[in-house]
Amino acid sequence: MNRHTFGVLCEMISDIGGLRGTRNMSLQEIVAMFLYTLSHHKKNRSIGNYFYRSGESVSRQFNLCLLAVLKLHHHLLKKPTPITEDCEDSRWKCFQNCLGALDGTFIKVHVPNEDRGRYRTRKGNLAMNVLGVCTPNMEFVFVLPGWEGSAHDGRVLRDAISRPNGLKVPQGCYFLVDAGYTNCDGFLAPYKGHRYHLKEWGDQVPVSAEEYFNMKHSKARNVIERTFGC
Repeated sequence: MNRHTFGVLCEMISDIGGLRGTRNMSLQEIVAMFLYTLSHHKKNRSIGNYFYRSGESVSRQFNLCLLAVLKLHHHLLKKPTPITEDCEDSRWKCFQNCLGALDGTFIKVHVPNEDRGRYRTRKGNLAMNVLGVCTPNMEFVFVLPGWEGSAHDGRVLRDAISRPNGLKVPQGCYFLVDAGYTNCDGFLAPYKGHRYHLKEWGDQVPVSAEEYFNMKHSKARNVIERTFGC
């Protein structure tokens, strides 16, 4: 997170969430402690040592910041609306009732030595596997952080939909997913064994109905990759 994004977040937590700094601790420090705790799974004692604060202060301010962040829910995470039959966007008009796309992304983390095996990705990096779900307009509607880098994307998605307050897909609607996920109700994957990723096409055209579908699917599903990259 860069300085500008951090500043915007602090402003929203203050203006919408109602959180204020104290006489001895600025709002920026409270938010920084909150984010550090979430991203590194640290205990209060470790956070306190890092920020030179007592464990009691860390715990109190974390809970206050959490309450303020929860108030941002309706401002940041809006319910997606299905693609309609009169959609004029060429990327999406083939996918009536689609809500958007989802995928997992890796965020690098620092973890204790005993946890490194679980957080090591196939490429050898230490990371957290984060599920992101977005609309065709590049707006996040659901995010699930916390899973180890070694966890399969499908396992993370199953956890997301099994939670009481997890990812909900209305009847008859669906999200676009890549071939790493199972093709089932609520989640539409491409045909396996056929060209899919945009870089595989170049100037070539599809030679079968499956390839045509995969090309359209890839162009639309790419929105989640662009949303992660914003």
